[in-house]
Amino acid sequence: MHDNAEFEVTLRPEMGGVRLGLGGLWRYRDLLLLMVWRDFSARYRQTILGPLWFLLQPLLMTLVFTVVFGRIAGLSTDGLPPLLFYLCGQLAWNYFAQNLTANSTTLSTNAGLFSKVYFPRLIVPLSAVISNLFAFLIEAATFAAFFLYFRHEPGPHRFFVDWRVVFLPLLLLQIALLSLGVGLLMSALTAKYRDLAHVTGLMVQVWMYLTPVILPLSVILRKCPAHWQWLIALNPMASVVESFRLVLLGTGTVDPAWMAVSVGMTLAILLAGLALFARVEMTFVDTV
Repeated sequence: MHDNAEFEVTLRPEMGGVRLGLGGLWRYRDLLLLMVWRDFSARYRQTILGPLWFLLQPLLMTLVFTVVFGRIAGLSTDGLPPLLFYLCGQLAWNYFAQNLTANSTTLSTNAGLFSKVYFPRLIVPLSAVISNLFAFLIEAATFAAFFLYFRHEPGPHRFFVDWRVVFLPLLLLQIALLSLGVGLLMSALTAKYRDLAHVTGLMVQVWMYLTPVILPLSVILRKCPAHWQWLIALNPMASVVESFRLVLLGTGTVDPAWMAVSVGMTLAILLAGLALFARVEMTFVDTV
């Protein structure tokens, strides 16, 4: 007789405490790719314009910013064409906001799926971060088209792309990690406190106005008292948005020390989000 213990299979969660279970993500990579495609295709499945919304939304917001803040309010754009200035700022911000919004309720909105079958729960927020890259690429193509248009206009140009564009993938990676960390924190908290789900949209809007999306950082620093400027450095997206403008338009106020603080805060928020998400995801199904 064979010992039945030889055929015993024990299933354990891939994430516990602060363990990340990255090996489990690799084993379930096919599921990750499937969910990436699901997120992308389901978002605009029954819409008339489909993926064109990725193009229209930033364009409409850019036109609003140009008219309201550029023409009417006369706010500075660091000498850049307003359309390029606002498009570039939104290019960085929209990817962050889309990831944060999509992942802020991951646990509560997928409770039915999580209660039926086991797989690394981190796959769901990761799939949103990856699928939103498609929207980023469409917006980037839109930005590139306007960039080329303005470059071919007669007269001197203050914007350009140089060797610093090689840092763009690193900036994009930082946005992905930061938005993932904040999204995981919000997801873990909303799984227990459902009221926080209604705060996410407001938080994203307020955060945008605290980030140099509409105003360049140079203007904010001129108007902000010196003894309060350290608060700006605590916003990790401030340096990222300015760095986007620096690498894509050649104009931006980027302090290496502030950038180091931004990267450090990104890593701290990501680790905190992973740890809290791992702790909550093991028991939340029993309480929903």
